Amino acid sequence: MRSAKPTPAGTPAAAELLRLDHQLCFALYSTSLTMTRLYKPHLDRLGLTYPQYLAMLALWEQDGLSVGELGARLHLDSGTLTPLLKRLEAAGLVGRQRSRADERRVEVQLTAAGRRLKSRAAGVPLALLGASGCSAGELRALAQQLQQLRQSVLDTLQPHSPDAAQAA
Repeated sequence: MRSAKPTPAGTPAAAELLRLDHQLCFALYSTSLTMTRLYKPHLDRLGLTYPQYLAMLALWEQDGLSVGELGARLHLDSGTLTPLLKRLEAAGLVGRQRSRADERRVEVQLTAAGRRLKSRAAGVPLALLGASGCSAGELRALAQQLQQLRQSVLDTLQPHSPDAAQAA
């Protein structure tokens, strides 16, 4: 991919670059808002918020993740994840306990109610599939492209040298 040459402000090319409908960030943002609206009634029936649903998805895939591992999977810091887990715990869907192997590690375990909720949640992705006008394969490909985009952007944000990492 070649890089675009900078254009002076005020030129037609610069004006095109600044159009709202040409902004990837706006397309992602507005699509995220729309997706949240689509999911909300389905998640309300499950008694979950969208971030709680994501946490449950991760735990249905791999029960017993540590709090740190779950935060990394969801791209959430502990200040956001801890209250989310407290609410899931209060709802009786998960429990947290110290690892027997490493007392420093706190693991998140699904309760029986949390495991049962999985079958009720199966319709949520189907709602997206039906509303999207896309095939399951197209949605998987789009998700993969977005994950690659996220990783590329993260790679540019993170220091590349050991010296830069130590300075941060």
